[in-house]
Amino acid sequence: METQTTEGAKPKAIGFWGCWSLTVGVMIGSGIFMLPAVMAPYGLMGFAGWALTAGGSILLALTLGRLAVRTTRTGGPYAYAHDAFGDLPGFLVVWGYWASYWISIPAVAIAFVGYVTVFVPALGQAPMAQAAVALALIWGLGLVSLRGASDASLVQLIMTVLKILPILLIIGLGAVAGQMDNLPAVNPSGGSFMGVLATTALLTMWAFAGLESGTIPAGEVRDPARTVPRATIIGTITVAIIYIGSTAAVMALVPADQLTSSTSPFADAARHLGPWGGPLVAIGALVSTAGALNGIIFLSGQLPMAVAIDRLAPKFFAVKNGRGAPKYSLLISLILGSILLIANYSRGLVGAFTFLLMMSTMTLLAPLLVSAVAELRHSWKSARSWAIIALLASLYSCFAIFGSGLEVLFWGMVLMVIGLPVYVLGRQRKTDEVSPSAPAQ
Repeated sequence: METQTTEGAKPKAIGFWGCWSLTVGVMIGSGIFMLPAVMAPYGLMGFAGWALTAGGSILLALTLGRLAVRTTRTGGPYAYAHDAFGDLPGFLVVWGYWASYWISIPAVAIAFVGYVTVFVPALGQAPMAQAAVALALIWGLGLVSLRGASDASLVQLIMTVLKILPILLIIGLGAVAGQMDNLPAVNPSGGSFMGVLATTALLTMWAFAGLESGTIPAGEVRDPARTVPRATIIGTITVAIIYIGSTAAVMALVPADQLTSSTSPFADAARHLGPWGGPLVAIGALVSTAGALNGIIFLSGQLPMAVAIDRLAPKFFAVKNGRGAPKYSLLISLILGSILLIANYSRGLVGAFTFLLMMSTMTLLAPLLVSAVAELRHSWKSARSWAIIALLASLYSCFAIFGSGLEVLFWGMVLMVIGLPVYVLGRQRKTDEVSPSAPAQ
């Protein structure tokens, strides 16, 4: 049975913990397992960068929470941009945003395969087998999302809890077995405070990409006006604590000179647990990566559906299967991700894959800026305290976007321009449906 959705007919399948796990699970992926080594050259001053990005991300979470109270439609930042600025800005936000998701699908799957080689070393020398494992993961998790929001939410919650447990173990181990002598110097790089702050902020801001994830499936959330803001804000604070705590723990467990050159800082820290420490971290990385991919795949189906409901995209994107999943939206995202995955494993096409990844970078940040500006516009005259929060969130978003570099900005804009023909076709469909031709009366 297939049904074309309307916003009021959606089953409310996701509660607070499901929404929270989506926020946390998408943010905590494979990157956390390398961050302590990346931050090590900047010493203890690196925590100033963490403080800046955590604070900026919490401001953005507060802004999104405020918007979620007023707009509980599916789409998150797309819905906020559409309500505040109209069809074209809303479409451009969701077009680039959706592209960033299906481009991320193969990237995260490839990271998963990298951790599998810890247990199956021969896989590292077999590109075709790597591609097969990655494809199996993508379509396996795709089937979970096709079973509906309830199943996808349950899997996301389980994976999020499982991925957090080994990280919390490392944090606890650092508190018990960490040594002050292992901590790096305050500023081993020798750079100025502002220079180190800017560098470390740019390194850490990507760790919070995905903080808006819990806002996107609002139409599937029970009591979204209350649940989405709480889950987004608490989820972002949860991730900030985990990131900062785990970085400090690894620095306390691994000598600074070793940490700077480490390719697996969590595994090095876990050696304090004995021979089973390394495999434990690898398992944690596998669960963490798979959990992030599960969330990305689920959201990749929600975004096109939201646009189709607003009649700015082909209507088949809004068609649900018998279990309430936007099946065509999901299938197209899975197919596009699979094509990019195969391209990555084909000699000569790696450069194209890298190129697409670069284009998608800005599209993860632009919706947050637009959302912050939407809240600033709404609250400027009626709620100055919220307007100040939105202004600070806007400034932080600008810092993040321009910090990504001019080349990334350029190709991100190219990606959005490519979507204009799709928008024109969608607008034509909307015009035809709103003003159908009829015989003269």
